[in-house]
Amino acid sequence: MPDVGEGLTEAEILKWYVQPGDTVTDGQVVCEVETAKAAVELPIPYDGVVHELRFPEGTTVDVGEVIISVNVAPGAAAEQPQTAQPAAEEPAAKDAAGTGEPAQPTGRQPVLVGYGVAETSTKRRPRKGATAPAEQVAAGAAAQAAVQGELNGHTPAAPVAPAPAAPASRPLAKPPVRKLAKDLGVDLATVTPTGPDGIITREDVHAAVSLAAASVAAPAAVPVPQPAPRPEPQPEAAVAGGTRETRIPIKGVRKATAQAMIGSAFTAPHVTEFITVDVTRTMKLVEELKSDKDMAGLRVNPLLLVAKALLVAIKRNPEINASWDEAAQEIVLKHYVNLGIAAATPRGLIVPNIKDAHDKTLPELAASLGELVSTAREGKTTPAAMQGGTVTITNVGVFGVDTGTPILNPGESAILAVGAIKLQPWVHKGKVKPRQVTTLALSFDHRLVDGELGSKVLADIAAILEQPKRLITWA
Repeated sequence: MPDVGEGLTEAEILKWYVQPGDTVTDGQVVCEVETAKAAVELPIPYDGVVHELRFPEGTTVDVGEVIISVNVAPGAAAEQPQTAQPAAEEPAAKDAAGTGEPAQPTGRQPVLVGYGVAETSTKRRPRKGATAPAEQVAAGAAAQAAVQGELNGHTPAAPVAPAPAAPASRPLAKPPVRKLAKDLGVDLATVTPTGPDGIITREDVHAAVSLAAASVAAPAAVPVPQPAPRPEPQPEAAVAGGTRETRIPIKGVRKATAQAMIGSAFTAPHVTEFITVDVTRTMKLVEELKSDKDMAGLRVNPLLLVAKALLVAIKRNPEINASWDEAAQEIVLKHYVNLGIAAATPRGLIVPNIKDAHDKTLPELAASLGELVSTAREGKTTPAAMQGGTVTITNVGVFGVDTGTPILNPGESAILAVGAIKLQPWVHKGKVKPRQVTTLALSFDHRLVDGELGSKVLADIAAILEQPKRLITWA
């Protein structure tokens, strides 16, 4: 398992795209793995023939573990794959035994991504079962190989009954849909696609689950002694076959989010302040910008101006853009703003950020926001895009709620929650009129942000949204 960076120590194998005996080329994607922060496709850095898949899909593997071996020797295609081993502990011995794997060099070497683990890395605790007797290892390996073949849709070597022909190509589906199908135990090859160009959608996966549940419940509704099924027992069978609880393994993004939120909530003393503001002028400006030629082709929405307002407020109050270094007992002032945007995705909550957002013009900021959102929805956000944030915006208003008390992203000093923009009665120029109003909430780390500073920042954001011309006068 390669080191995909950002301090990650393990990853789960979501999907194998090859099987033993397949020919691969340098740079070809062989599997998809999920870290605590993103789903990543891993390429192979060799030309040759796949010799062995060390772990089945769904296995969480430590960084540094060998997950695949490739025979790069001439005539490798004619050789028979050897028995799989549970862990790659003696690569030199395997090479001497004639498996065809290249000998391991003494220094760091290129792997699927980067250059692997340094020689001085801490040795990991051996996995359970690694010292099992040779007979158990061989039997387990054979069973694993058989299961692996079935998981990848390959026909066993000696099938009892004729197996269906393998599909010509892999079913078309986006990574979040593949993850959903895997969690629900659905084989995408059996799903009928309804999306454009034959792409399988989330609805197709749920429909396949419903169809499978119906097919399971139907036989149970037929009494065995009777020659024909009776309709009366069907409700009882549905109840008996129903599931009142579903247990979902805590892993991937959900596990990382839980750990981060617990760490933040019980480390940084949170303070949340609220303000309700008339944003009617801001909404008018949004409509004007949509027809501006400089914003042509860009997504213009209230979030764009909220983000710009926050950046101006930070410029006026730079002490808010900081972090707490517990080890050094220092407050680290950031002279740059990496603006995080909380995004709800099928894989869970992620917070990618716009690097150096403080230096961007309004069109550049709009372009960066559009790219960030589309990448997150497609499940292609990289781990690097979620690192180094300084402040964050969470737009809970898209769900129709007024506001919330957001928890800080670890390592950051503040997070702004934006509520729904609603038409409400408001006193404007001495008269009660219908105005577009929203509520803002700013949570900050009270260790390094005093109430005065937090209040100034929130008041500045509200003032800009109430009178957006301050984007010019204050910037």
